[in-house]
Amino acid sequence: MALIAPSLLSADFLNLQKDCDMLNASEADWFHLDVMDGRFVPNISFGFPVIEPVCKATTKTCDVHLMILEPGNYAEAFQKAGADILTVHYEACAHLHRNLQQIRSLGMKAGVALNPHTPVYLLSDILQDIDLVCIMSVNPGFGGQKFIPQTLSKIAELKKMITDKNLATLIEIDGGVTLENAPSILAAGADVLVAGNTVFKSADPTATIAALKKL
Repeated sequence: MALIAPSLLSADFLNLQKDCDMLNASEADWFHLDVMDGRFVPNISFGFPVIEPVCKATTKTCDVHLMILEPGNYAEAFQKAGADILTVHYEACAHLHRNLQQIRSLGMKAGVALNPHTPVYLLSDILQDIDLVCIMSVNPGFGGQKFIPQTLSKIAELKKMITDKNLATLIEIDGGVTLENAPSILAAGADVLVAGNTVFKSADPTATIAALKKL
């Protein structure tokens, strides 16, 4: 059964408590929190003043996705803010192994995100040190984009790598996930579905989460 991680990037920021309460009462497994710095991606989202109260408001896993440069400078602060999983971008880390060691030494699970143009085989030598691989199925920076079909073959390739190495690494898909394409994403081998607009822009977000959970 897939883990469902609604992305708060699509939440109503004037009513964030209401949306957090909805997620807490729903079948959602994780809170997905996207941090953007305006440098690594062409957008700015939110940081510690939002993440800390959100993490305090839930007992569910807080899955923090850093779309920022020099993530190592902030790992400890994100741990203090309540992150359970901290994901850094392969493309932003010149010394990825060091970044992963740092995250794990702080007691968090370590994730690596891949942009659409980045092949999964680049993780082959470090996969055993990764708890979660986040495959970006849109170009990072903005919500509401369409799913890139090539992502399905990347999922299948990564799943084979994980299976061949007998690892427990999770595959997370972030971007353009809908009720329509989620079955094919899961069939390819994904474990975690990040859903933003699909959840928060639906008429009944709780029911949409439940529908994704049933797939």
